[in-house]
Amino acid sequence: MREHEGTEPVQDDIEAVTRAVLTASRLLVAVSARSLATVEESITLPQFRMLVVLSTRGPSKLVALADHLGVQPSTAMRMVDRLIASGLMDRRTNPANRRETVLRLTEEGSRVVQDVTSRRRTEITAILRRLDPAQRTALVEALDAFNSAGQEPAFGDGDLGSHPLGWSDWADGGTQ
Repeated sequence: MREHEGTEPVQDDIEAVTRAVLTASRLLVAVSARSLATVEESITLPQFRMLVVLSTRGPSKLVALADHLGVQPSTAMRMVDRLIASGLMDRRTNPANRRETVLRLTEEGSRVVQDVTSRRRTEITAILRRLDPAQRTALVEALDAFNSAGQEPAFGDGDLGSHPLGWSDWADGGTQ
């Protein structure tokens, strides 16, 4: 329960909150889709997700990448092959173990992730500027609590965060 300016406590309406969060999630998905618009003909959302994982976690083995994305290694391999053909990823021999192959972003892949993220940030900032400062403060508090309840790590200033697209590492135990 919360109190409104000295009035009696108000009972939370979980259904109203759920509707508001679903509406906000629809808005954020639309922002995400628009941020991908310039690359959507060459990169699918799952492929972009793979690029972001490599951007935030660094070079990775195929099996670990597939686990992190929650897909089968064969599916991940098809995605990797397309991204390599597009010049966004490359495959290298692991210097620590020459029997292993490591996947990493190319400079172009890094640029794509940065550009899409920058477009997303710009659009979100424009939306937030339409709120007054008190609303923005309340939104930060509410979203921090929401993210904490969902066990989502904080998004670092200037970085992509460890889970920028909301896909946590629960599936792979945090290993690469």
